[in-house]
Amino acid sequence: MDLSQILEITSATDPGMVRSHNEDSIASDPANGLVVLADGMGGYNAGEVASGMATTVITTEIAQVLANVQPYELDDKNEVVATRIVREQIMKANTSIYQAAQSQPQYSGMGTTLIVALFYDNKVMVGHLGDSRVYRMRDGEFTQVTRDHSLLQEQIDSGLITAEQAKTAAHKNLVTKALGIDPTVEPEIHEYEVLVGDIFLLCSDGLCDMVSDEDIGMTLSMLGGNLKLATQQLVQMANDNGGRDNVSVILVRVLKEYPAARGVMSKFFAWLK
Repeated sequence: MDLSQILEITSATDPGMVRSHNEDSIASDPANGLVVLADGMGGYNAGEVASGMATTVITTEIAQVLANVQPYELDDKNEVVATRIVREQIMKANTSIYQAAQSQPQYSGMGTTLIVALFYDNKVMVGHLGDSRVYRMRDGEFTQVTRDHSLLQEQIDSGLITAEQAKTAAHKNLVTKALGIDPTVEPEIHEYEVLVGDIFLLCSDGLCDMVSDEDIGMTLSMLGGNLKLATQQLVQMANDNGGRDNVSVILVRVLKEYPAARGVMSKFFAWLK
């Protein structure tokens, strides 16, 4: 099913006000309902290499798989195929990055955070590693969908610090999961129901470290009718507040329902279209 007329997608990435180069990478495949965001880390230019490899491998591989497989079907473990698709391609990207880091000294220790969102059958499958985030705006309510894989989040969860104290913590960017650092990785993957009018925001920590959730939500409430303008405004707000890191934003608005076609007659009518 071609989702290019179902999902409105806008994106932007910017080096920020301090960094000399951009180690974030973003990609989208509207027809397949796929968006990917990665925030690289490592030595000089290595983070840029890691994030670029992640987005390229995942978008290319998922497109090839979707050409032959329906994401809503169940596999032999009674698991939605979309889960396996997302997990396997993330693991494939992890292997590519890890092997490059091991074989080329200039890339030693490189890695990247990751967000993968695959829309299908009025749902979205989200896989993530690290502290890049997914938010959702629904009926004026702005909520964080993902939970950071970070030392800071672990300290909040254990009660060592409060969410308010975390805003000024010195170790904000210490992630506990990332792509390409270890030989194997287990991404966190969840499926969410999607409603018409939902706006999903994928962002690197260059946005949420510089702009409060309240201000991000308010901006989407005010400018949600113009996603391109909202995207540009969010990046500008991060830079206006200091822009200490690269900042990347992807916005996805759901324009209409996209249920999967099932059964012989459904497939026949889908073919006629």
